[in-house]
Amino acid sequence: MTKEESGSREPIGFIGVGRMGGAMAARLLDAGYPVTLCDSDDAAVRSLLTAGAKRANSPAAVASAARIVLASLPTPQIVLDVVTGANGVRNGTAIRTFIDLSTSGAAAAVAIDRVLRERGVNAFDAPVSGGVAGARAGTLAIMVSGPRHAFAQVEPILRLLGRVFFVGEKPGLGQTLKLANNLMSQAAIAITAEAMAMGVKAGIDPQVMLDVLNASSGRNTASAEKFPKHVLTRCFDFGFSTGLALKDVRLCLDEAAALGVPMMLGHAVREVLSDTQDKYGPDSDCTCVARTVEERAGCEITANRGNKS
Repeated sequence: MTKEESGSREPIGFIGVGRMGGAMAARLLDAGYPVTLCDSDDAAVRSLLTAGAKRANSPAAVASAARIVLASLPTPQIVLDVVTGANGVRNGTAIRTFIDLSTSGAAAAVAIDRVLRERGVNAFDAPVSGGVAGARAGTLAIMVSGPRHAFAQVEPILRLLGRVFFVGEKPGLGQTLKLANNLMSQAAIAITAEAMAMGVKAGIDPQVMLDVLNASSGRNTASAEKFPKHVLTRCFDFGFSTGLALKDVRLCLDEAAALGVPMMLGHAVREVLSDTQDKYGPDSDCTCVARTVEERAGCEITANRGNKS
């Protein structure tokens, strides 16, 4: 990318450059976009500054440096604070489009849309799925809802980050879809852990069990990826924390309750995640759910040790 080509790109603002946001911001920089970022963590921004990003001291400053601002943040309240706070993006002088890549729930998306629409700013909720590896590779699934008339402007930027799905114009639809996805993902970990614990305790080699399950109708994302790479190895390093997983499942159950949709299995997933957080902490990996199930069952799902009893 030449300096002239880089200079022709639309300036982008990016708020929140942790593991996910940092990887996405890096892709935008690699594509030649001038990026102005904001994050309170000096370590998180260091490599991006080296790659050519500029740092702003507040969300409002980011929104005064770029017409399009993206955010990747851990909780709904933090997203709302970034948008509506005294130094929030709504007070920026340049911003015309805000894209929330976080998993913050439909209620937050509706509130953000209302606040920004009053300022003449288009708001998109565009939560992503695919983890840090997907963010680095640009293979995320991106679930977008917001004003259709403004979508064409942001779609090329989002396509640098992954596969883009336009869900609808109603604020929060992308968030609803992402919460459904995350509930299913966490449910897959929990049910696979229970099934694997049963097989291991009966005496089945866990690798053999996974080989069979992944050639059979029980195959899921946990049996295909998370257990071979992160549970059997005892690394528990998939890259998504128990605390964030629990937050997402709680948001999903709250939204389901508001819609009048019963989620008996969802409540069971929340319980095992809550127990895992209590035992191993919110920063533990979400695959540590398997450890909680192992403790209850009295076994270890590992090719090295197998049944404890």
